[in-house]
Amino acid sequence: MRQTNKRDLWRKRFFILAIINAVVFVGLIFYLYSPVPSKKFDIREKQWETKTGTEFVIRTSKQNLNDLVNAYLDKLLSQTKQNFTVVLDEDVELYGELPVFSTTVPLLIRFDPNVQDNGDIALKQKSISVGQLKLPNKKIMQYVDRFLPTPEWIIIDPKEEEIYIKITEMDIQSNLDVKIEQFDLAKNNIAIRLRVPYETLGIETLKQLEEEE
Repeated sequence: MRQTNKRDLWRKRFFILAIINAVVFVGLIFYLYSPVPSKKFDIREKQWETKTGTEFVIRTSKQNLNDLVNAYLDKLLSQTKQNFTVVLDEDVELYGELPVFSTTVPLLIRFDPNVQDNGDIALKQKSISVGQLKLPNKKIMQYVDRFLPTPEWIIIDPKEEEIYIKITEMDIQSNLDVKIEQFDLAKNNIAIRLRVPYETLGIETLKQLEEEE
């Protein structure tokens, strides 16, 4: 009798465990293949020509820009446990780790950079690798959006599988206006246009003086 009761007890436990595993599995599949919500954001065409100031075009190398980007990224992640690194090579490479259950898996995303007409830059995803896992690219981008803190001028758009960088809307303490002129990694040709508005220097232009009169 006792042996029969033990068998019945183990049988019940087995079925309960099987049901729990099935529910978790179905829930995971549903989450991984459920639609990714669309992320809407405004791309304001910055009126570059409406301000008066002195302009400079700065040409730099991939290495110099890479050092600057990672210094900013380190500061951004200093208060978190996240670990991400950017490498500018033939394309833009984002290395990092994503938490999965009680461990982490290595992440590598390659992006193709595209300079926009207004001077912003869009990084279009071209390949994704997450350890040995085979996951939908949009879901991986959604994970990155969740775990990588970004300022307001950097938008991770999982549905479009891209990272849009609003260079023209960066909050720079010196009040400079910035936009990308060229971003050719293959030729190591990166050009950034800067404008120092006269009003920042306390200089009144002829047009402003006429308006005041």
